[in-house]
Amino acid sequence: QVQLVESGGRLVSAGGSLRLSCAASGRTFSNNAMGWFRQAPGKEREFVAAISWSGATTYYGDSVKGRFTISRDNAKNTVYLQMNSLKPEDTAVYYCAASSRLRFGSSEAGLYDYWGQGTQVTVSS
Repeated sequence: QVQLVESGGRLVSAGGSLRLSCAASGRTFSNNAMGWFRQAPGKEREFVAAISWSGATTYYGDSVKGRFTISRDNAKNTVYLQMNSLKPEDTAVYYCAASSRLRFGSSEAGLYDYWGQGTQVTVSS
């Protein structure tokens, strides 16, 4: 199994940048596709980004494309989400997820087996 812990969320002004980190433990980390999702109060969980097991293939939700970048460093067992040009609409709890079955990632939350506890990102106007 895989254990995931997110960090890096904080209060930031609109237009600013943040980098979220997801530290993973477990012997199968490099075999897992990884994803980032977010959820604001009263709203459904939303797909943000996904990355294949090797890091060669990435996917992004329409609302963050061109502003966010997902990457992974398998040697460090860490996945990152670089967030630039942040907007108040980006305010949410951000979750890191791993799939035990997929190698190339997915936008469907139900295909991920392991989830972190989430980290709060708040963007002020």
